[in-house]
Formats: sequence, structure tokens, C-alpha cells
Amino acid sequence: MKLHQDSSGALNTVTGYGADYVEINLERHNGSILVMPDSPVQPWPVNAFDSLTPDHFAALLPLKPEVVVFGSGERLRFPHPRLTAPLSAQRIGVEAMDFKAACRTYNILMAEGRRVALALLIEA
Repeated sequence: MKLHQDSSGALNTVTGYGADYVEINLERHNGSILVMPDSPVQPWPVNAFDSLTPDHFAALLPLKPEVVVFGSGERLRFPHPRLTAPLSAQRIGVEAMDFKAACRTYNILMAEGRRVALALLIEA
């Protein structure tokens, strides 16, 4: 039996990243974004960790993820529980990690068929 990777391109995949950008399916994004495997990439209107509000995380609710991978920037920072309360109230888990780890984790969970959302904070 011959095994090969499915390259249909139908799912949003992180294909590259740097200090101030991320590439989703080879398309470069220089600002904070929300990514789901099967939905268009959405801008996320936040540019600093200290300016996060509960509304920023509530913006993920219509996407109906099982889990949210939150990329907090160059270093790992945990959002206060009051910020993620809208997700917790709907029993949606939030995993915080640095930007690079969040990108790798999203790709793994997405490839497993999980309904994962990637919330990437790209600070200006």
C-alpha cells in the first residue's frame, strides 16, 4: 500500500511564520487573525496583549470551535480567565502558547480533523 499526503488545499494550514507575520496557505498576514480549518481567515482587531477584552474572545463563538489555540505573541502569556469567560461558558477550551507553538499545534489538531480555532495575536 502506498501512502501519500492529501494536498487538496481545502483546509487552512499555517505554511510559514516569522516575528511579525504568519502565512496561511502561502498568503501572508501581518496583523492578528482568527483561523478555522474550513472558513475564511478573519482579521482579529487586537494589536497588543494588554488591550485584549472578553469581546475579542467572544468573537470566536460563532465559529463553534471545540478548542481555541491562542498564540499570545513572542512569549507565552496567559489571558486572565475573565477574558476567556465567554468561551468557558460554552465549554470551549482555550490553550495559550507562544506564537510559534500555537501555529504548530493548530496544524496538528487541524490535520487530526479537530474543529480547532487559531487566535493569533500579532503585536504591532
